[in-house]
Amino acid sequence: MYKIMFVCHGNICRSPMAEFVFSDLAAKAGRAEEFFAASAGVSSEEIWGDVGNPVYPPVRALLAEKGISCGGKRAVQLTAADGDKYDLFACMDESNLRSAQRILGGKNGKKCKKLLSFAGSGEDVSDPWYTRDFVAAYEDILRGCKGILDAVK
Repeated sequence: MYKIMFVCHGNICRSPMAEFVFSDLAAKAGRAEEFFAASAGVSSEEIWGDVGNPVYPPVRALLAEKGISCGGKRAVQLTAADGDKYDLFACMDESNLRSAQRILGGKNGKKCKKLLSFAGSGEDVSDPWYTRDFVAAYEDILRGCKGILDAVK
């Protein structure tokens, strides 16, 4: 089983969106059993005590419009221990990439790639936290997730 961790800053917008979009794509392609997808943030700011915040409401609404549930998902922080558990860390932007590489260290840091690199782009996934454009983020994430699904055979 190929294990993918999607990574963003706080794990309430882009990375959970990618986690659930990817899982939906894999299921629709009849390949769900080939993958395990999860998500985490490089920051702890969306975690209070040991409980993470749920997926941001506009993201939940957009996913629901697409027929995708993200119920029960709460923010978690990426840790060094995750390094040996996953084959790929798909990061939403350059800052997330650098932070994930720092958290994971040497050999596991090499498993980090920007999500849109799988769509043939060096761009960052649009950040709806700042732009408020959740559809643009979804479209970027969809392109990257389709690219991963095509790349991992």
